[in-house]
Amino acid sequence: MEQRAFGANSKGDAALLYTFTNKNGMMIGVTDLGATLHAVLVPDRDGSLCDVVLGYDTAEQYEEGATFFGATVGRSANRIGGASFVLNGEKYNLDKNDGENNLHSGLDFYSFRVWKVKEQTENSITFALHSPDGDQNYPGELGIEVTYTLTDDNEIKIQYHGVPTKDTIINMTNHSYFNLSGHKSGSVLDQEVWIDADAYTRADATSIPTGEIVSVDGTPMDFRVPKTIGRDIEEDYEALNFGNGYDHNWVLKPRDGVGKVATLYSDKTGIEMEVYTDLPGVQMYTANFVEDECGKEGAIYQKHHAVCFETQYFPDAVNHENFVSPICRAGEAYDTTTVYKFGVR
Repeated sequence: MEQRAFGANSKGDAALLYTFTNKNGMMIGVTDLGATLHAVLVPDRDGSLCDVVLGYDTAEQYEEGATFFGATVGRSANRIGGASFVLNGEKYNLDKNDGENNLHSGLDFYSFRVWKVKEQTENSITFALHSPDGDQNYPGELGIEVTYTLTDDNEIKIQYHGVPTKDTIINMTNHSYFNLSGHKSGSVLDQEVWIDADAYTRADATSIPTGEIVSVDGTPMDFRVPKTIGRDIEEDYEALNFGNGYDHNWVLKPRDGVGKVATLYSDKTGIEMEVYTDLPGVQMYTANFVEDECGKEGAIYQKHHAVCFETQYFPDAVNHENFVSPICRAGEAYDTTTVYKFGVR
């Protein structure tokens, strides 16, 4: 492991960037600002290293951006309708930072805070954040930990752990934007996706689920047979019209523990990424609202220049009884794992 200065956030908290390299030459960079995945350098089919995640060069740029590049998102990722929920008979009002809704928990984002390094080894690092009772107006004190491990199987293993002092919502995710042709290469519409899901959660024009589980059969939402992202993205279909592209939660098929749920492949580099999780849903987002974003190494990121696979409980699950509940009870452990595994076809 190596570490270097990475700037500071607006509160003056200094940030560091940590890098790991495995025996295959794969390298990742993570920063304690937001427990953020900053860089992922993977050998392509020619053996050259290719950085496959979008990002910024400094901590200051990460805080100024509105994209959540590589961020650890919490206490509850994605959207909560009406920016409110009822838990144990008490109503909790959250920041309305996405129209009338709450997005990624509110304005004091976890991704803008400098986390503490709790533990580090030659191939892993654990970031810890203390979230007090009432933080972002969520009930319960929560110490949340995020561990990144780079394995010699070219896996980035992300493990989340926390125990709240009160019943609360916990729905952590990683918000990395992937482009397997390289973060500066432009559109990902020619890259191929597979998702192990027979259905998705229908949403309204503000991206809040209606509660309906809709079959992907005969729709542009069907990725059960691998296809390029761009093949159907311009179809006249309600979900695509509302989302300005793909920005939806897929209902993953049941599996025991951590299982493979999605793949991404670039024919240009030969790099393939497999996504594993133990969570019930994954949000695929095709960077529909990225425009003229100044990123790493002078890159200018635009719409559809990347794709996210945000493993999660379903959006607004706390307000839908038919969705798997994101409620974590007082004293119970929140433990979940997501893996991004890389190889060459």
